[in-house]
Amino acid sequence: MSQMTPAAARVVDPVLSTVAQGYKNNEMVAGYLFPTVPVNLRGGNVITFGKEGFMLYASQRAPGENTKRVRFGYAGAPYALVDYSLEGLVPTEVEQEARNGPGIDLGAGAVTEVSAIMALRLEKQAADIARTAASYAAANKITLSGTGQWSDFSGTSDPIASIETAKEAIRAATGKRPNTIVMGAVVMSKLKQHPDIVDRIKYTGRDVATPELLASLFGVERVVSGDSIYSNDAGTAFTDVWGKDVVVAYTQLGSLQSGGLPSYGYTYQLAGYPMVEEAYYDRNAKSWIFPVTRVEAPVMAAASAGYLITNAVA
Repeated sequence: MSQMTPAAARVVDPVLSTVAQGYKNNEMVAGYLFPTVPVNLRGGNVITFGKEGFMLYASQRAPGENTKRVRFGYAGAPYALVDYSLEGLVPTEVEQEARNGPGIDLGAGAVTEVSAIMALRLEKQAADIARTAASYAAANKITLSGTGQWSDFSGTSDPIASIETAKEAIRAATGKRPNTIVMGAVVMSKLKQHPDIVDRIKYTGRDVATPELLASLFGVERVVSGDSIYSNDAGTAFTDVWGKDVVVAYTQLGSLQSGGLPSYGYTYQLAGYPMVEEAYYDRNAKSWIFPVTRVEAPVMAAASAGYLITNAVA
């Protein structure tokens, strides 16, 4: 059986699990809408909060009269975590070459590649949830067309007004102003060229509307572009994960003690995951195998805290 040297592949589960848990891809933006929440059970209820804090209660009382009471609740729709597993493969021949190279860590490399694939799967899942128009109330969505699309520079389209409408819809439904805007890469590309945007930033000394400038212009904490793509099974065609849509949302983690926050979504993740199991040698494939497992589920916790702009550009 082939022996992997420490320089070639560090088969130490905690170390490789740290590689998997620490994997970041700047093209992935799902975490801005669905921040990760560690949980200890594979099933439970989505944390949602009622609107008790917005009600005007008749709290006056006459002498001897019973004091009125307010009931709070925080259990929502059920969720179930899903197990996902993939294995990274390092052929013996490659491992042997690595022994004579500059100390390449093949184990960490295999885990990183697998993590990238699994992160793309999660990104696509989250995008599908966020871009499903049926999940939103009529007041929290719009489909643009023709001269109303942000790719039309004739003077009719108005991206700033569209975002303001979205912000007000969320504030009216939740009492919170949105803090996050996620848009497809093609939307970002067109938006930076829109005459209204160019006119607004001309006094900033910047020639290009960066995400930071757009965030300031729209009055939110962050504007991010979903640049990730996925291919068909044949690998002959590629599609943008976030398409031509824009999601405006209020998303923030809140505790039960604080009464929670009307957060748009979460990614529930089983505590201790992602996890890398001990590598094993497959004699038939003559390769070292590195199994990676994730247990998670993205969920929309409060559709009222989001606003969907479909087909923002042509």
